[in-house]
Amino acid sequence: MMLKLDMVQSIALSVIVLLLGIFLVKRFSILRKYCIPTPVVGGLVYALLALILKQGNILEVELDTTLQKIVMTVFFTSVGFSASFRILKKGGLKVAIFLACSLVLVAFQNIIGVLLSNLFNLSPLIGLATGSVPMTGGHGTAAAFGPLMEKAGALGANTVALAAATFGLISGSMIGGPVGNRLILKHDLLNKKKAKKNNFSELEELSDEQKPLIENNFNIAIFEILIAMGVGTLLSSLFEKAGLTLPSYIGAMLSGAIIRNISDWKKSYEVPMTEIDLVGRISLSLFLSMALMGLKLWQLADLALPLFVMLASQVLFMYLFANFVTFNLLGKDYDAAVLAAGHCGFGLGATPNGIANMTSVTEKFGPSPTAFFVLPLVGSLFIDFFNAGIVTFFMNLFV
Repeated sequence: MMLKLDMVQSIALSVIVLLLGIFLVKRFSILRKYCIPTPVVGGLVYALLALILKQGNILEVELDTTLQKIVMTVFFTSVGFSASFRILKKGGLKVAIFLACSLVLVAFQNIIGVLLSNLFNLSPLIGLATGSVPMTGGHGTAAAFGPLMEKAGALGANTVALAAATFGLISGSMIGGPVGNRLILKHDLLNKKKAKKNNFSELEELSDEQKPLIENNFNIAIFEILIAMGVGTLLSSLFEKAGLTLPSYIGAMLSGAIIRNISDWKKSYEVPMTEIDLVGRISLSLFLSMALMGLKLWQLADLALPLFVMLASQVLFMYLFANFVTFNLLGKDYDAAVLAAGHCGFGLGATPNGIANMTSVTEKFGPSPTAFFVLPLVGSLFIDFFNAGIVTFFMNLFV
């Protein structure tokens, strides 16, 4: 039996799933201890239920994802508003370092995939289908490169890539919080952060996370987000005409950044960042809830043991990389620990998952404005370009 939900019913169901996640996180202390994001908890419970119903030929639910794209754009627009040049001056070096870490990870993800595919006598292209294509690239990149690999002779590469992206999305969401939690406690970073309070106070002030909510500012916040989204569609169309292929939310994100920095420069109008951040966090929760509800876990059931080993190896490598490379190169401080948590979601799934991991960690230990500036910038503006180029290079070696 097939049950089709319209966009209003789908978003309502996602709210119920999100509330379920909040309830479970409050109910089970182990979820709070390891900073597992509430949308991930609720979304995975729903995805497991959907798997049981489908495998039992009882019910299959088809969601309308129209509003999923909208809330994703709202979230990234709010991230754009946070991109103040005043923060860039303090976080610019970390952007370059985190990008370098991400590129090294991309290269090793593909090397691991190819080496393990040779070990199991599989096509190297199948190995790439478990590498940076679905891991750092996520479902979007997997859907783009999977058919190309099949045309090149790797039968089943598209299914493998999409299933691997699902596996990575779940794994990255599950290990990120524990990674950040472990690093912060092991290295006593919270006390070190407090000891450097003067250095953090300016960034916290710029992030406006500690300011009280003002009712009338919600009107301004929502209006400015909508204006940025509208202008963003024009920017995106200009990018397309110029031959650039970018995620749909990039234009809105850039528009938000422009509006924010003009406000910082001219002081002619107000950008209520406290309220914009809140709208963004709500949108992120809804987006992740809907994204995880849409996971087709039955795709994972079709993976053979060799592919499971290949994917588990990617998760293990990401865990080690975040702990010993990302954390160390980014300064071994509180921001580095939060970014290490985010890198797990970002390096195994998608930018929103990385941000959800960081949100879960900072809700427990306190804000990290630098981390929330660095990861979205690298994830939204840079990594897709470089990842596509690196994957293309590896494909050309084996075609």
